[in-house]
Amino acid sequence: MKNKFLLLFLFVSIIGIAQKVYQKNYYPDGSIQEEGWIKDNVKHDFWKFYYQNGKIKEKGHYKNGLKHKYWYFYRENSSKIKEGHYVNGIENKWWSYFNKDGQLIHKCQLRDNKKNGYCLVYKQNKLVKASKFVNDKKIKEWTDFSSFKRENNLNDLK
Repeated sequence: MKNKFLLLFLFVSIIGIAQKVYQKNYYPDGSIQEEGWIKDNVKHDFWKFYYQNGKIKEKGHYKNGLKHKYWYFYRENSSKIKEGHYVNGIENKWWSYFNKDGQLIHKCQLRDNKKNGYCLVYKQNKLVKASKFVNDKKIKEWTDFSSFKRENNLNDLK
């Protein structure tokens, strides 16, 4: 009886492994549109999406068909638009946003797709403004770094 159970367990395990396949999809002109892993008929693990010109549009991980972990988003000229964390398809933790030249312009702490924590605004790679949000509502704003630093525990920015 133990041997039959062990064989059944191995068979089910092998079938589970076989269900994870690498898939590529293409635009009508034949250029690659997206590529990544499929498991149980949904996107899973690492995926890349492309513009029709072949440049990367976005890349990151899926978990059970939902965006998960760290993601990167790009413009057609390959400059970065934004990057940040997803948890089960929802934006969370720090998100960074970039101008068309690739310079950081602001970054925000998010929870459940809403600003929740600090948002920092940069000009020419220098912090020029900071705000604190609770549930997408601004509760405080600072326009100079010294007052911001004095009033906040900078360990909160991690």
